[in-house]
Amino acid sequence: MSKPDYVYKLVSSSSPVPLDALELPKKLPVSSLDRDSGFIHLSTSVQLHNTLKWFFAEDNPVYVLRLPYDRLEEEKLIRWEDPKAEVCGPRGGEGMFPHLYNGLKLGRDEVDSVKLLEQVDGQWDKSIENAIKDVWLVY
Repeated sequence: MSKPDYVYKLVSSSSPVPLDALELPKKLPVSSLDRDSGFIHLSTSVQLHNTLKWFFAEDNPVYVLRLPYDRLEEEKLIRWEDPKAEVCGPRGGEGMFPHLYNGLKLGRDEVDSVKLLEQVDGQWDKSIENAIKDVWLVY
């Protein structure tokens, strides 16, 4: 696997903090899944579509936070771990997932930008295609 330029965090639009604000807070609230796991679940650009499909099917829109990968790797804050297929069955071809181990801190120091993705006719494809065209979602 080649090193990604970015990793991404998906956040429900029902987040108690407005993520479309010009300035993110120093620390965002974390999801119960992240809190229970003890780390922040992230996705690569390749994994993003299925993460939206399996975990955010009922959410529309969804905020996507983009985190530059190099700094997280340099600080040894990322671990690549197997999803173990416990939540949604086998997820073929997706490999290991990036997890952020930094005391559950995610905010303006880690995130370089935020994009709002919306389902169109119950699908994420169009929004993802547009994010790729805008060179925001980087493969």
